Amino acid sequence: MKTLEVDLGSRSYPIYIGGGLIDQPVLFSACEKATSIYIVTNTTIEPLYADRLTKTLETLGKPVRRIVLPDGESYKDWKHLQLIFDALLTHGADRQTMLVALGGGVIGDMTGFAAASFMRGIRFIQVPTTLLAQVDSSVGGKTGINHPLGKNMIGAFHQPEAVIADLNTLKTLPPRELSAGLAEVIKHGVIADAQFLDWIEAHTQALLTCDTEAMAHAVLRSCEIKSAVVSADEREGGVRATLNFGHTFGHAIEAGMGYGKWLHGEAVGCGMVLGANLSCRLGQITQAELDRLTNIIQSMKLPIEPPKFGTERYMELMQVDKKTEGGTIRYVLLEKIGKAHIKSVPDATVIETLKASGAA
Repeated sequence: MKTLEVDLGSRSYPIYIGGGLIDQPVLFSACEKATSIYIVTNTTIEPLYADRLTKTLETLGKPVRRIVLPDGESYKDWKHLQLIFDALLTHGADRQTMLVALGGGVIGDMTGFAAASFMRGIRFIQVPTTLLAQVDSSVGGKTGINHPLGKNMIGAFHQPEAVIADLNTLKTLPPRELSAGLAEVIKHGVIADAQFLDWIEAHTQALLTCDTEAMAHAVLRSCEIKSAVVSADEREGGVRATLNFGHTFGHAIEAGMGYGKWLHGEAVGCGMVLGANLSCRLGQITQAELDRLTNIIQSMKLPIEPPKFGTERYMELMQVDKKTEGGTIRYVLLEKIGKAHIKSVPDATVIETLKASGAA
């Protein structure tokens, strides 16, 4: 097992990475002071891992209950968030209740938002079971739900007590979900560590087959990068926004298609191609670098051609982005492979990029 620390002063917390961690009560020591524990999970994950996690948590001597939500991005909304509050209030949860998010990014985001909101804030633990959640969404305290007009536009920053990434859960991931998680792994190399991107490129097949050693390194290095960024900029006032490379385009794809039609990582993968294309168009990376990045994303079985919404619809969707200021969209662009920055770009240049990419 590897342990990292997200350094946020009094709100610092550990990230545990290894196999079989769901079965280790010592990692859930933050629950010892809880009056009750609620596992929030979904219909796909519950039959796979909820019994084991319940058994582990029951050794702490606390009442353990489950809240089981439907599985999918389309359920990441007010209606289904309310199901968590309904269960907590029905069973008399209090300010010492602990929530445990067992699932992917949707469950983690919704559980965290419920924890941030219930009684104005209770504690929670992340137990991410997808690659995307282990390398990205479980770390950093971003929580929230989607709105029909924009992804993740309603939420709060609320840090977990711990992140427990059991690598064994990745063995049950469908290939499409695994590829979606690899998009965020690629992103970390592209924006922060060119040598890591070299390693990803050299280990494509091992990653696609969920090789144990390769996956352990991918998760560890991704968490190292993200935890360092979050520690430096918790609330996305500066450098943390670079973690959104590919997301402005990607979120537009998700909203335009209808949440759940493309997986988040699929949309981000395609969004990174668009972001790199825009960076190349501005003279910040070379055509060869754009081609290389496109090939890496495609080799992970991710889409590289955006849906054809038309440029007007894309621009409309991208206006609903958390990086938009005063009506101006700010994009994460590549200065070079391994380094990103944020800047405003003329709409005409963005439209050229969309047209050249086949989005029109």
